[in-house]
Amino acid sequence: MKNNIIIAIDGFSSCGKSTVAKALAKKLDFIYIDSGAMYRAVTLYFLRNNIDLNDAEAVDNALRNIHLNFQTKDGQTLITLNDEDVSEEIRQMPVAEKVSTVSAIKAVRVEMVKQQQRMGRSGNIVMDGRDIGTVVFPDADLKLFMTADPEIRAARRYDELIAKGENVKLEEIFDNLAFRDYQDTTRAESPLIQAPDAIVLDNSHINQEQQLEFVLSHLKPLLKDRSI
Repeated sequence: MKNNIIIAIDGFSSCGKSTVAKALAKKLDFIYIDSGAMYRAVTLYFLRNNIDLNDAEAVDNALRNIHLNFQTKDGQTLITLNDEDVSEEIRQMPVAEKVSTVSAIKAVRVEMVKQQQRMGRSGNIVMDGRDIGTVVFPDADLKLFMTADPEIRAARRYDELIAKGENVKLEEIFDNLAFRDYQDTTRAESPLIQAPDAIVLDNSHINQEQQLEFVLSHLKPLLKDRSI
């Protein structure tokens, strides 16, 4: 029997996966791993270093120079790229516009899955992304698949970026999410699909507290049988 519990949360962009995952990890005192942030950090590195995505050798060389880590500071989970905190920069539009393209590259996914699986062996974890329950941890103890109405997702993301002082348009956000949905669900490598045994959480019209209660209700049988 495994000595650690793995909770996998998959779903579309800007549907609140990380919010639920963070709240759940805090509630259960689990480790939170944001796989999406890892792909964003790789994308940022590629952008900064003008890596040609069609040059397999350049991509492979770049991946060997990328070292990612997660840190917790003041209750917040931060990601470092070669020891630099890039938690804010990876959320900006230049990265958002390229992350799905970078994520579709096989070499990138192979490397990130290796790192994610290594992290998953370190203890009780909550990990969110696109292929956590289907590829990274197909034997996860609990799998969630999150979704929400596209217009609601776009509005949430727009409000988040405006609050950070970014100059963006709602239509631009909506189009970006639609494009990312298309890329994520149709790519050849680890496309975004719902695992057959995943529990669907549509949070279009429920708040964060209700989402957490929903997940905890499905965790009760699991936690009852485990000494954590």
